[in-house]
Amino acid sequence: QVHLVESGGGSVQAGGSVRLSCDASAFTYIMGWFRQAPGKEREGVAVIYAGGITYYADSVKGRFTISRDNAKNTLYLQMNSLKPEDTAIYYCAADQRRISRPLFAARFYDYWGQGTQVTVSS
Repeated sequence: QVHLVESGGGSVQAGGSVRLSCDASAFTYIMGWFRQAPGKEREGVAVIYAGGITYYADSVKGRFTISRDNAKNTLYLQMNSLKPEDTAIYYCAADQRRISRPLFAARFYDYWGQGTQVTVSS
């Protein structure tokens, strides 16, 4: 069992920046950020493998940067040039299985944090 705890959410004006962190209780093969806005399905934002390879949703490319510190078992998401449509609860996700998976399919991640709210005002 791996426990994930997010931090760093908050309210910001459009164009601003927020940095999210996720502390994991153990090392995991793949980690990612998902988000869920009111009335919408949970969607993948960015994922990163243990070796550092990253993937981003088209909606955040060029604005968000995912990174991880394997020594600390910590995941980060630097969000710049935020837009009101980025408003959502952001969830940290992780999985230890070395399997082929659709990167942004939530069902392929065993461990989830409790979520942190990010609100972007116009």
